[in-house]
Amino acid sequence: MAIARDSLLSLEQYARQRPEFRARVIAHKKTRTLHAGEHVTLVFEDELTIRYQVQEMLRIERIFEEAGIRDELDAYNPLVPDGQNWKATMLIELPDEAERRIWLARLKGVEDRVWVGVAGFEPVYAIADEDLERENAEKTSSVHFLRFELGPQRSRAMLQGAALAVGIDHTAYTVAVDPVPEAIRNSLCGDLRV
Repeated sequence: MAIARDSLLSLEQYARQRPEFRARVIAHKKTRTLHAGEHVTLVFEDELTIRYQVQEMLRIERIFEEAGIRDELDAYNPLVPDGQNWKATMLIELPDEAERRIWLARLKGVEDRVWVGVAGFEPVYAIADEDLERENAEKTSSVHFLRFELGPQRSRAMLQGAALAVGIDHTAYTVAVDPVPEAIRNSLCGDLRV
């Protein structure tokens, strides 16, 4: 469900509530963060994680005018799941810069090879980077935005207890998390409506 303009805190209100709100979001993200192998992390976004991003951007940029607030909502609201999909930020993480450059060249196209598997159904591959292209002729980006369209049948199965797997089947990086830990699975079920 999209974040409404009138639900946002003013800069002053947010400054007062930020420590508690930030702690709540950090704890919440623990049940929405999945490590897919050694170098890829998926952070499944929801209304709370995106609300935090919007409030932080308004704070950092000191945005208080209506047009600027609307721009932030327009940029971030597409990252909130709509009830029959999941949306995730994919991070390719390698601390060494030289090694990261090599891997990002090797992993071109990886964003299109990430999948979620609901038990009893074919896997669903991510729709990646709908906002802008994040890959060029030499390499992929270290950050991608993914959408997994589950539809009503998979969503219903998840809500009825079906197991969940997540994986990547790229030629240079193949991994499966099967099953996804129960705490993450349960948190993701909270995004679904049938």
